[in-house]
Amino acid sequence: MLTDRSPSGPAAATSPSTSSTASFADDLAEAVVLLRGLPTARDAVGEARLSVLDWAAARPHLRAQLAVDEPPGTTRVGYDLLLDHPEGGTVALSAEVDDGIPWLVDHSTHWAAANILSVDGAGLSIAGALSAIRALGVRDRQLHERLVDHRIVLNELEGALQQPTTAEIQAAADEFRRRRGLTGRAQTLEWLAEAGMSPEMFQTHARTQALVARVRDRFAGEPARRRLAEHPEDFTVRRAVWVTGRHADDLGALLEGPVEDFAARCLAAIQLPAGPYGDTPQLHAATALSPRLPEPLRTVPGKTAIGPVPYEGGHLAGVVYEVVAPDPDAPEVMEAARDAAFQAWLDERRRTAEIRWFWL
Repeated sequence: MLTDRSPSGPAAATSPSTSSTASFADDLAEAVVLLRGLPTARDAVGEARLSVLDWAAARPHLRAQLAVDEPPGTTRVGYDLLLDHPEGGTVALSAEVDDGIPWLVDHSTHWAAANILSVDGAGLSIAGALSAIRALGVRDRQLHERLVDHRIVLNELEGALQQPTTAEIQAAADEFRRRRGLTGRAQTLEWLAEAGMSPEMFQTHARTQALVARVRDRFAGEPARRRLAEHPEDFTVRRAVWVTGRHADDLGALLEGPVEDFAARCLAAIQLPAGPYGDTPQLHAATALSPRLPEPLRTVPGKTAIGPVPYEGGHLAGVVYEVVAPDPDAPEVMEAARDAAFQAWLDERRRTAEIRWFWL
């Protein structure tokens, strides 16, 4: 396969000498031997990259680049090698030592390559799934932005030779379970089965997230302190009580009276029979960093009530009792500042990146 890889387009056509053509033929033969000898174990990708770098260093005219395919749910990887052609453009070379099918062809011909799932034998294409998700709400681009962010981080990791340690992978797996409230092996396996995720895919995901954590940790220390100094309000601690429900009138009645008695009124209300619509307000209380509270409460001053306001398909009413300035020595504050600095970097990279959606 011959394609152009240079930023400015293919080089002007020239008539290569017989010697350069013969030399490139020799390079191709050696590249095949190199590709066939690369280790295909997922944890040996770093070793493969080093082998290609050593080989390419002796052939700088080829500008050799290794492309790695890491399919989820397997322990094997596939490779392509990109080489500059003496007449301009790029040759993409694949080699498969097991079943004789290069990974690019194997993926493109598989019956499920274009589908994200099937129900009763009927497939849903990736394009259809993304379109349906976008149609859920034009204002909600969170999933699309997360996909872009994931690719940005993967780009940042491209060429990384150091693999995550066992401890890093375990920490990523533990964080995955913690966020989803999965407390044991049986519960985790049940969740994975419902999500269509095999244990092998989970291990691959944990390995990737361990590498992502390394990128995020670059923003600890000074970047986090700078973010905290520039945006202190984002890291204040608020002590708040709030209620949620479907009907604004039910919640509005709870705001009538002194602010300091709001929690007591809420407690009394949830002990009463359900209202005329059969709804009982849901009571919540937290002392937390402002970004971890519901969005309507994140900038409310102390001793102030708000609501009812629209919130997650229903309404919210609440009181912020106290606002405490961030403590730069608190690990929770610095962790949040690190995450915010990391997200700000992602936002800027997303803003300046060239993004193309192939299905949307």
